[in-house]
Amino acid sequence: MTRLHPTRPTGGYPIESASVLNQLFLDTCANAGAKVAIVDKRERMSFATWRRRSNSLATALQRWGVRRGDVVAFQLPNWWETSVLFTAVTRLGAIVNPLLPILRERELAFALRQSGTAHFFVPGDYRGYDYLALARRVLDQGIQARLGIIRGTQGAEFAEALTGDPETSTSDDTGRRTKAGDLLLLMYTSGTTADPKGVLHTHASLIAEIRSLARIHGLTSKDSTLMPSPLTHISGVLHGIMCPAILGTTAVLMDRWRGDLAYDLIQREETTYMVGAPIFLQDLIATAKDQAGSKTHLRMFSCGGASVSAELMRSAQETLGCTAKRVYGSTEFPTITTTPSGDVTDRGMTTEGAPIAPNEIRIVRDGQLQPANEVGEIQARGPECFVGYADKELNREAFTDDGWFRSGDLGQIDTDGYLTVTGRMKEIVIRKGEKISVREVEQALEEHPDILEACVVGVPDTKLGERACAAVAITPGAIAAEDGLAQHLIGKGLSRQKIPEQWKIVEALPRTASGKIHRAAVRQLFENSVGASS
Repeated sequence: MTRLHPTRPTGGYPIESASVLNQLFLDTCANAGAKVAIVDKRERMSFATWRRRSNSLATALQRWGVRRGDVVAFQLPNWWETSVLFTAVTRLGAIVNPLLPILRERELAFALRQSGTAHFFVPGDYRGYDYLALARRVLDQGIQARLGIIRGTQGAEFAEALTGDPETSTSDDTGRRTKAGDLLLLMYTSGTTADPKGVLHTHASLIAEIRSLARIHGLTSKDSTLMPSPLTHISGVLHGIMCPAILGTTAVLMDRWRGDLAYDLIQREETTYMVGAPIFLQDLIATAKDQAGSKTHLRMFSCGGASVSAELMRSAQETLGCTAKRVYGSTEFPTITTTPSGDVTDRGMTTEGAPIAPNEIRIVRDGQLQPANEVGEIQARGPECFVGYADKELNREAFTDDGWFRSGDLGQIDTDGYLTVTGRMKEIVIRKGEKISVREVEQALEEHPDILEACVVGVPDTKLGERACAAVAITPGAIAAEDGLAQHLIGKGLSRQKIPEQWKIVEALPRTASGKIHRAAVRQLFENSVGASS
């Protein structure tokens, strides 16, 4: 079986903490007791219940063959069971691999095969989709992983595992051998390559992230967060699972976003903070305006993942009564910059903020460090930085020789140290905060028998952040319909969220003088369009 290890021992930065997640989680549960930890549509789970179920499930996982260093993957919604599974896996010193519910055969098979997953958990059925059938199709491709089912008629084994005797858990010795530098999380992110990149985080890197969030946001056990982002996304893991586990905050989970329901939950659960894409904030503001000026319990909303306007930030303060600010980070380096909660000025709304100490950033162009207000690649280092990719060959491009993470984003730093992101060095589309590799979509399109070549670009969109737009050149005499092209992509195993919103069918794609596809010219084909067209 494949065994994963940090491919850069300290992520280019010294380990600050000797703690591991299970140790901190048990301390939090001992102190919090009956306090509510996780809320979903079915249940209000206390910290004491979370601890008991986690311990019982850890014993069952060990009985099912999960060992220290194994990868346990799950493709689950925002349910309380997801949080229990997460902490149970880490109790064993195993590695958690959350996979987005939108992923389908192609992405899942790649992730499970590369990681050597030992155990794969899915919902029996969710939102009308048969995840069990999907999992079986993937595992039938020669992938050796034990399948577990959450909820539904076939989820009895998991439900029974939660009721075992937690005080006789055989996992204690295994958990005690876990070190801060051991891997905790493997998370796949769609980036600038066709295949997803497996990001590796240790206990030390993620605990450093949580502690920096607590400092910069002033988070305490009195706070609660509304979490509509998937618990299989880095934001969901951090704010929906790890913040409660380490800081004692409460996470209110949504498995389907609706602005009006979110607003009601904020009021009913007295939610104090949120982190999410601009679309969440836009919908909350629209709902609040219908409430005749009623203010929410929110004190803070950190907005990231896509283009964020200063007008949106100001509207949030006026309408919701909360501090709204921008944040910059990625799966590899979750929170690099933001503005301190007590110092959100106009500049804090129009920039990504300053580095969260001890994080550092620099701007580099053509190998040269750039002065203030000059544009170049954003490079960063700090204790929250990941420790490499599952495919260690990717590290050569991701890190500089002196240990800085190359973000691939373009930006500039002003004279006071505030960062502004100006673009990206490589082509991806960020829709609703999720990254889509344009090359992955292009390669799948070019497997269509009538398509000569394809170019996918991101075009700014006020609601989505960016919309994916595809221009395709087809063989002479062929007839290509947008619906047929979309179905072709789905047939190739791509998730529906990667299907372009707009299409242009052309005789030939525009090219530069050197013969390369002129992406800027392709983008211009769509920038003045409102709806899908051909």
